Amino acid sequence: MNWKKKAVSPEQVKDISAKYGCNLLAASILARRGICTGEAIKFFLEDDMRYLHNPFEMPGMEDAVERILAAKEEGEKVLVFGDSDVDGITGTVLLTEYLAGMGIDVTWRIPGGEDPYGLSIKAVEDFAAAYGTLIITVDCGISCLNEIRRAGELSVDVIVTDHHEPQEQLPQALTIINPKLKNSADLPSPPYPFKDLSGCGVAFKLVSALRFAQKSELYGQPVCLLNTRPVQDAWIVEVAKMRNLAVIATLTETIIPEMISINDTRLPAFLEGQQILVWDAPQHKRTLTKLFGNGVEIGMLDIAPEIGKEIPQVAGKSLIRIKELSSIAKYSDRELSDIDVFVSLFCSFVRKREKIGGAEESFDLQLAALGTIGDIMPLLDENRIIVRGGIRSLAPAAMPEYSNNAAVGPAPGIAELLDKLELSGSHFDVKDIAWKVCPAINAARRMGSPEKAAALFFEKNPSARKRLAGELIDLNQQRKSLEEEIWGMAEPMAHRSLAVHDEKLALAYGAEINKGVTGLIAQRIARRFNVPAVAVSFNADIYTGSIRSARGYNIGSLLEQCGDLFIDSGGHEFAGGFSLHKEQWDAFTERLKTAAYAIEFDEAQEGQTISIDAELPLDYLTPDLLNLTDRFAPYGNNNEPLTFLAKNLIIEDVNFIGKIESKHLKLVLAGGKHKWPALYWDAAIRVMNKEFGKGDRVDAVFNVSRDWYKGIATPQMMIIDLKKSNE
Repeated sequence: MNWKKKAVSPEQVKDISAKYGCNLLAASILARRGICTGEAIKFFLEDDMRYLHNPFEMPGMEDAVERILAAKEEGEKVLVFGDSDVDGITGTVLLTEYLAGMGIDVTWRIPGGEDPYGLSIKAVEDFAAAYGTLIITVDCGISCLNEIRRAGELSVDVIVTDHHEPQEQLPQALTIINPKLKNSADLPSPPYPFKDLSGCGVAFKLVSALRFAQKSELYGQPVCLLNTRPVQDAWIVEVAKMRNLAVIATLTETIIPEMISINDTRLPAFLEGQQILVWDAPQHKRTLTKLFGNGVEIGMLDIAPEIGKEIPQVAGKSLIRIKELSSIAKYSDRELSDIDVFVSLFCSFVRKREKIGGAEESFDLQLAALGTIGDIMPLLDENRIIVRGGIRSLAPAAMPEYSNNAAVGPAPGIAELLDKLELSGSHFDVKDIAWKVCPAINAARRMGSPEKAAALFFEKNPSARKRLAGELIDLNQQRKSLEEEIWGMAEPMAHRSLAVHDEKLALAYGAEINKGVTGLIAQRIARRFNVPAVAVSFNADIYTGSIRSARGYNIGSLLEQCGDLFIDSGGHEFAGGFSLHKEQWDAFTERLKTAAYAIEFDEAQEGQTISIDAELPLDYLTPDLLNLTDRFAPYGNNNEPLTFLAKNLIIEDVNFIGKIESKHLKLVLAGGKHKWPALYWDAAIRVMNKEFGKGDRVDAVFNVSRDWYKGIATPQMMIIDLKKSNE
């Protein structure tokens, strides 16, 4: 393996450390990973929920909230229709339970074992026949053109909440909430600032918006924040117009005193009919009198005393002084004005005063975290706060640096599943959820009974939940056996297919491949051969397939080239699914051959290169290193565990481990003042070949973690690669 440590500028590292208040080691890692803007760094150094993006920044959100509130008012029947994977089920549960708590007559539905992906015409017609009038999709709907058109014919409104890539033609829904929507003639609003939410994450945003609408008297009410400040011989009057705590318009006027009438500015039109809030009303009234004369009177409310009661640390301070203390200002990549600080302060005040969030939001975060991890979404931006908050709520001990936060505990359904998986009260992380919790939930769909997974979270009887959790564990064991059986057939077929796809794509297909495990088989093929992989299940006249990426290839292009052959398709940049009629199979396989020749891989992901985050002097090898790794957690997609290099370590002990044959190593490495236990998987052969042994000095590339035993944590290294030292 090649070891590569990206060079970074010492000046840049010092600047990051000084500006954002982190140590030089953390700053160097941020710089080396390309996390250099304040907006990106913020989500690695902060965890407070106030850093989440405002749900009303998502186009269509207020329209969706208004329609749902109208459904409540009119006593309408509402259907939440979600996908049947972890992301779809958690989102369906989150939204349905909240709507039910609002007093809405709501039911839920997900595709059954043989149902196609997404909203079906049958589901629409069944709901309309039961006198339903509003459908809300979760984790699906963006590609359901015909189904949503049929709903319109039956006078059923549809709100689409989804996170899959929108096609060129959008469905004619009442409104669409999707962070991936782009600006267009039909969508004049700015796009949402983060596009990689999970489907459950989008549902979480809708629930957050509904919670604000129900709790806050400011919902739907326009508010203007006004500020004045001197600049040379003039004054700047700046105004931010807000709705639902989101800035929807701004106005800045530079005015020389008594040189212009207020009616000759844009202020009267901008402020007409608005509630105007200021910080220190007497000061601003004096300024406006100086600018426009005594005849001008602008009605304004001084909000400073009220904010000071809720946030005592800002009481009596000017906005300039508050900016110096503001973390929002610290992370801004532009110079913030006083009005920016005022906006941030006002939002914090409203959230604190109206107690938006709390334990109920913690349960929502648990579901959103499962959906985010289960759908392998990038652990960047606000996904980090969602997942951190969810894990902290599930098991506070899993986030030791935040153990002082109030524990909430797992929500019903999750609690029973964790108990069956022997994770209750334990110290677990994203990997445990990804490899143990999510597969158990997904197993229900893969084995043709997705409703069992959903029922686990909806069930009110604890005994029934325990039974359902046990059934999911059993289904997952069956899934594992089925997957291994199919893999024995699929692997050699995929290997043979490489030759006809220019060694750039692998294909496995047949009636023997169960529809429920096509994604797993495609993923295993992609990992085995390091090329994009397609696995297809033959089922009567409909063939259903999954595609998984490798080496950075965006599979969207491949799906697009075959789009006219599909009944439906969808997915993300690196994973997708499709279905097609039997008679299109030959055309599809020919298209794949042609498309494979055009595949180009990301050069950065070629070969066996280990990217090193930091080379550590031996004095840095202390248990305190875990505090740094905690800070960069959670780890997962787009945020791999920190990888360190240390040189001239001494191997003080070597032991072989393995139940059947000794394939792995347990080492003790001495460096600095501490001795580190270390695990090195599949490396026993290297000792047998005398590449290194006890007493040798070695250079090691490794991650660090905690080894938990009876509630006690021991720091340990996880060796990635190891070589004899040259020094």
